[in-house]
Amino acid sequence: MSDLLYSEIESDLRSGVRELMAARCRWPDVLAWSEGGGDLASGLWSALAAQDLAGLPVPEELGGSGVGWRETAVVLEELGRAVAPVPFFGSAVLATAALLAAGDKELLPELADGSRLASLAVPLSTLAFVPAVRAEGGRLTGAITSVADALTADVLLVPIDGGLYVVEAEDTRRTAVTTLDLTRPL
Repeated sequence: MSDLLYSEIESDLRSGVRELMAARCRWPDVLAWSEGGGDLASGLWSALAAQDLAGLPVPEELGGSGVGWRETAVVLEELGRAVAPVPFFGSAVLATAALLAAGDKELLPELADGSRLASLAVPLSTLAFVPAVRAEGGRLTGAITSVADALTADVLLVPIDGGLYVVEAEDTRRTAVTTLDLTRPL
């Protein structure tokens, strides 16, 4: 049985992220950003990456912190508390987990240092994933809707037939979808 109480290290991590959010992600700034003003998101992401938070679950030998998913969950909780409009969930959690599970290590160092962003191209709005993209002759075709953090991603990770295709975002057509939560563009 694992301990469900936070360790001192996790509590310190929580405090540090909370302090960063208090200084860099105040609610009036988030509101202004969500209404189309300001560049809060990229500066905030740079600040998180500078504190090595983008690579928490990535092994140290690949440029990450190698601490694991518990610490990642602590950061997610604090980012959610601040309603921080950053691609942490899409890049540091979903895409990183997919790459780790697939054994694809090439992109992990860049995700860990925050210099590149990735998005797992699955619909966030459904509980069951039904592949909407197919591979034919070295080309992927199809459409996936409601993908978390796809608009800011440099790379999209497309799961097809048990494999994971890495597609440069510039080679795709991405269209913003209006959502109820304006801090989470799809």
